[in-house]
Amino acid sequence: MKRTLLGLAAAAISGLAVTVPVTLMAGPASASGDYGPDTCVEGYVWREAGPSDHVCVTSAARTRTLADNAAKASRWTPGPYGPHTCKTGYVWREAFTGDDVCVTPAARAQAKLDNGKAAERKVSAKLWITRYTVPPVDNGDGTATSTSVDDIPRLKINGDHFNHGQVRLYIRYTSGKLYWSGTVTASAHSGYVAGSFGKKTGVFDCAFGGKPANAYAQAQDVISGRWSAKVPVRVGCAVL
Repeated sequence: MKRTLLGLAAAAISGLAVTVPVTLMAGPASASGDYGPDTCVEGYVWREAGPSDHVCVTSAARTRTLADNAAKASRWTPGPYGPHTCKTGYVWREAFTGDDVCVTPAARAQAKLDNGKAAERKVSAKLWITRYTVPPVDNGDGTATSTSVDDIPRLKINGDHFNHGQVRLYIRYTSGKLYWSGTVTASAHSGYVAGSFGKKTGVFDCAFGGKPANAYAQAQDVISGRWSAKVPVRVGCAVL
């Protein structure tokens, strides 16, 4: 959602416009709107330690960053590092190359920590395909039932770097015609970043025999509206 900034409440209801002073519309948070590859996952906003600083941080960290930026001149003094030498008790923040805003050592450590987590706090909407087969159905009486298509691989759509919440999934022919669609809820899973998921589609994988792709899978993060890249697949083969 568009950020709440310095105590100014900004509504974040999907589908409704939000009006705030232009000076406070500096960067996106995570919910309503796709802000490109630097879109933050829900709960984070751009830090903006500098004009192009799109590292995603908490609202509290952003507020502190803006306060440090505003106080920078009062914390500089002529010294061994030039006119921007920090007064006693402060160090350069170094949130980016050339960042000589003077902050407390704790604030500098936080900036370094946030830099290290930058990639995992963005809606990168990463998507990949795996395949699965259907096991025989246990009839509960010592027998099992299978079908002639159980051994044919089917497509599973996987993703991470999404917001926690609903994700829309699509398989379309390269012409754009819809072949299959579904939804899944992205959530936290060990070993994956941000919201992740795996969705068994039931769609047969028709790429056997080296046949080229004739379709693609794609996912949309509902909270931000951000789309994944298109992942090539082959579908629509006759299965007997």
